Amino acid sequence: MANTSTRTLRLLSLLQTHRFWPGEELADRLGVSVRTLRRDVDRLRELGYPVEAQRGVDGGYQLAAGAALPPLVIDDEEAVALAVGLQAAAESPVEGVGEASVRVLAKVVQVMPARLRRRVEALRAMTVPVDWGTSTGSGVDPDVLTVVALACRDGERLRFSYTAASAPRTERHVEPHRLVSLDRRWYLVAYDLDRADWRSFRLDRLTTPQGSGARFAQRPLPAADAAEFVRAGRSGMPRPHRVEALVEAPAERVRAHVGRWGEVEEAGAERCRLVMTADSLDWPAMALGSLGAEFQVVRPPELRELLGEWAARFGRAAGAGAGAE
Repeated sequence: MANTSTRTLRLLSLLQTHRFWPGEELADRLGVSVRTLRRDVDRLRELGYPVEAQRGVDGGYQLAAGAALPPLVIDDEEAVALAVGLQAAAESPVEGVGEASVRVLAKVVQVMPARLRRRVEALRAMTVPVDWGTSTGSGVDPDVLTVVALACRDGERLRFSYTAASAPRTERHVEPHRLVSLDRRWYLVAYDLDRADWRSFRLDRLTTPQGSGARFAQRPLPAADAAEFVRAGRSGMPRPHRVEALVEAPAERVRAHVGRWGEVEEAGAERCRLVMTADSLDWPAMALGSLGAEFQVVRPPELRELLGEWAARFGRAAGAGAGAE
């Protein structure tokens, strides 16, 4: 028979897989008596797990919603699925959850056995992301994200190679502060020890990060928060295009097509307003063209000009192929 601690973890795992377990069936799964099962349930309750009991012939046990999320027990397949899902969320973050995804991913990867890490990496390597043909995404290796996130969490100095725009690769030694997700890119805000100043680093330009083992005390950041520091550093960069179009299609259909890449609001029974933000006008043009519906560009005028050029080019291509056999 398994020892008490092992059996308690097994009980917790079983309770998390089904909404309700009949008492006798649960005891059989654990290989214990119903009386021992009751003692194990009481032990879980002492640890803070809200286990509800239903008495009678059809009695049993189930986990209830508590005041706080208790630790979860997951199996190998669930761990791999969790890591892959968190990597997807980190690489293409939904507003408000991207940074949380990285924190959870760092915790999972830190304790994941090597055999499961290999499975996660194989799945990631063989998965082709859908990105609307744009290159504006983060393109960040999840291993880089997790190493940097752990260094931020633990207050550990970090070394890495960095290639800035139109500049040779340099070696950096920093005190990492926070990770920031902004406009579908990841940034590390850190104090650069060699330059004695604060810097923000794009993670898609950062390679081979390694913790040095040296701890440090946090310095005061010269901004209200890390996100504001990154925005201030980007103030001299070109602003992304804001695209607005009226589409002759139901909002629900358009929303399902563009997903998180656009904001959709109803403008009538069979009409909606689509707003997108992008560094390039190419992918909004592709998105609008692939809707299969009539649309009118409200702004910017540069998009109307681009669509005119594309229409002329496509028209010539269609005419050139008309006589082909």
